[in-house]
Amino acid sequence: MSIKLRTCLSLVFGLLMILLTILLGVVINRISSNNIEKEIGNTLGGIAYQMSDKLDYFMWSRSGEVDVVSKLDVLRNPEERADAQELLQELKANIPSFTWIGLTDAKGVVTASTENLLQGVDISQRPVFKEGSKGKFIGDVHEAVLLAKLLPNPTGEAMQFVDISVPLTDSAGQFSGVLAAHLSWEWSKEMENSLLESYSSLKEHVDIIVVSRRDNVVLLGPGELVGQSLQLDSIQKASSQKGGWALEFWPDGKSYVTGYAYGDGYMNYGGLEWTVLVREPKHIAYQSVHDMQRYIFIIGFAAAAVFALLGWLVAGLVAKPLTNIAAAARRIQSGERIELPRHKGIADIENLTDSLGNLLRNLTSTEAALGHMENLAHHDRLTGLPNRVGFEEYTRLIADRRNSPGSGAILMYMDLDGFKKVNDTLGHAAGDELLRIVAQRLLGQLREGDMAARLGGDEFVAVLRHGHADSRKVAMAAAGRILDAIREPYLLDGREATVGISIGAAAWPEDGADLQEVMKLADAALYKSKHKGKNCVTLHNG
Repeated sequence: MSIKLRTCLSLVFGLLMILLTILLGVVINRISSNNIEKEIGNTLGGIAYQMSDKLDYFMWSRSGEVDVVSKLDVLRNPEERADAQELLQELKANIPSFTWIGLTDAKGVVTASTENLLQGVDISQRPVFKEGSKGKFIGDVHEAVLLAKLLPNPTGEAMQFVDISVPLTDSAGQFSGVLAAHLSWEWSKEMENSLLESYSSLKEHVDIIVVSRRDNVVLLGPGELVGQSLQLDSIQKASSQKGGWALEFWPDGKSYVTGYAYGDGYMNYGGLEWTVLVREPKHIAYQSVHDMQRYIFIIGFAAAAVFALLGWLVAGLVAKPLTNIAAAARRIQSGERIELPRHKGIADIENLTDSLGNLLRNLTSTEAALGHMENLAHHDRLTGLPNRVGFEEYTRLIADRRNSPGSGAILMYMDLDGFKKVNDTLGHAAGDELLRIVAQRLLGQLREGDMAARLGGDEFVAVLRHGHADSRKVAMAAAGRILDAIREPYLLDGREATVGISIGAAAWPEDGADLQEVMKLADAALYKSKHKGKNCVTLHNG
């Protein structure tokens, strides 16, 4: 396929700009992606660290407050339980994070508590007493057991607490009970919200997730994750590297940029070894990179269009003389008697005009003579169909393309039934007209790419191209159409006549690798149709 000079230059200019745009986009994408990825990752890692630090600081503060209160004499003297009750109530009022604070005796029975909840109840088997009697105890997040039905719960969700307890001793230094406190886990959500408020651009699509050291269970995060165990590389990295970020796949099958930090305590508070994860969907985190790529491609393709137009205009100026010469040459080739236009000022164009003029005149006369001779040699004068020479040339072309996809062919030899009677009764002129009509009907039943030829007399042949596995089905369908078409009546010089047609068919290369051999098989199948009673089709091996 050839293209015009101006089209070629336009395409070259446009393609160069597109390639430059793609190259620029790839380079910028690689550089900016790395930088933005680090920036986003470090930001999320920083948020994770801040959340972890806030959690540890909060727990340190609350445990310190419980520790300080436990040193007050009012809690060590059993006779002052009323004052102890008042003190606990005031502590809860000033620090709302304390959902419940209670004081037990040495046996684990609650003797004073906020709102008198669980007062008189034996909690000696609860971890808050058992562990608190041994020393200062800070327990991991757990669901409420004894207080679940006693505390108000407007949301209806499971209530979760963090336990803090310390042992108490009397004036003689003997163990006298435990000061226990339940911190509502809701304070973690308040911290999450307050932290994200300072990152307003990230708030809508960033999740903060707190993971317990116990089986990596999610304590805080999206509802579908809370209570689930997470197995992520970032959690493993957090315990060893303390903080950082990673790009990883999560259980939901999506990719997230994930910042992580490890809670290792604050000052004299050892921490509960929580891991804080802060994740952002990859496609959102890298949206700025994608936007930059899109802008680069838009600008690049717009520039490509501009340069293509510029190339078109420049090429038009250069190619105009050549275009005029080519247009004149086409007119000469079509039979017009004109001279090629001459363009002064450019010696090369003048020489080209003279040379092309002589060449075109020679080619025109030669082509006309050759075309006429070839048409006579390859076509039947009566029907206009290819003759035996044209058919043989066509089959040679098919054989040369035997290894091309879809190069199979069905050869159909055909012979009219009853033609001699028409010729004898209606005359040769009517017979010739019938042959011309048969040729047109035959062509009308073939598809684009198929061919039909007249071998002589009332013998015809058709070649059906096919790439189907079921060549028999293709042959039978075509033969059926041909039989129906040929049997239709013919009006010849005012009189009606009918003829039939016998068909023999074979498929190449299914019935034989050699095309000439398959042609003989189709011819033999034709004679079988004649012997079966004519006006029918016979397939080789059918």
